[in-house]
Amino acid sequence: MRIVRVILIKSRTAARSGAAAAAPKGTTVPARTPLALIAAAAALALLGCAGADGSAPAGDAGEQLRVVATTTQLADFALRVGGDDISLTGLLAPGASAHHFDPSPADLLALARADVLLVNGAGLEGFVESAVEASGFDGTVITASAGIDLALAQEITAEAEAESGHEHDEGQAGDEHGDEHDDADEGEHADEHDHDGLNPHIWTSVRFAQGMVAELADGFAAADPAHAAAFRERAAEYTDQLESLDAWIGAQYARVPASERLFVSGHDSLTYYLHDYDIEFIGSLVPSFEDNAEPSAAQLDALIAEIRAHGVKAVFVESSMNPKLARTVAEEAGIRAVDTDQLYADSLGAPGTPGATYLGATIANTRTILTGWGASIDPLPAELEG
Repeated sequence: MRIVRVILIKSRTAARSGAAAAAPKGTTVPARTPLALIAAAAALALLGCAGADGSAPAGDAGEQLRVVATTTQLADFALRVGGDDISLTGLLAPGASAHHFDPSPADLLALARADVLLVNGAGLEGFVESAVEASGFDGTVITASAGIDLALAQEITAEAEAESGHEHDEGQAGDEHGDEHDDADEGEHADEHDHDGLNPHIWTSVRFAQGMVAELADGFAAADPAHAAAFRERAAEYTDQLESLDAWIGAQYARVPASERLFVSGHDSLTYYLHDYDIEFIGSLVPSFEDNAEPSAAQLDALIAEIRAHGVKAVFVESSMNPKLARTVAEEAGIRAVDTDQLYADSLGAPGTPGATYLGATIANTRTILTGWGASIDPLPAELEG
């Protein structure tokens, strides 16, 4: 039996750290620009990999569909849907964030050889257009956010901002990606979509995740018709698990009084999850969708005042963020910082951790929040065990 290959290529952060040190407060460090990718593209050309690698096209007998997924969540979805019929490369390593990902020559090499590029969309991956251009990728782009109701996502984002009392004035730099399942050789993979102000963490909603999985399955089926039935069958089985997960989570939170369902986190990463289960978002340490922004002293003072006014019990921290600021704010507000069991938001966990898969990460997040509130937790249904 063929084995699915998963190559997790760690993001390079040295360049980012230097830029971050010089960045003023309130700004974010941008992803690598097209000019900065010239060196990586040159290295790729030296390897002789700017085009196809000479192997048989996807769909031929015995050939796997070669897939590159940008985020850890998308890589997990791809594995669940693709099974043994794909060869998978995940660009972001566990714990890394797409907000400041820096493509390497190895990333471009994987992209140059890929049949399919799987992206989140919704303004998350600012590096995609430059990486596609530098690598010479000419395959199919599947945009997972095309499977959800983006107008609804925009409404939820606006509601969360109004609820927490701040706005993301800087907006989000929209990633440029392909129209639904368009081939890059038609020149349409870089169509620009305006997602300013939209929280890109759409996978945090288990309900949105179901739409993303369906979009992924349709895209795989179009790229490799020989295995279309298998892709759709696996997607249906996985969707059943996602529906069971959604029901289990809802039942846990239903027992917590609405007045106690109050949430403060590191940054605005779980907006859609909170909306699905009627959890009030009080605010975040970093009032931004991006985890590498820096709050002002006035913003932190205002958050502490909100925490005290609402009687918030705990501050939660995402795994992609340093917990020191959360500890400081929690101490000042007189509450606890839940930082030993951090939340999986921007990334899944490393292999062997509770958050190594999307199901596991979402279950772990639910348990962490409920435990932080001192609430009881039901056992998992059988279909979610293991």
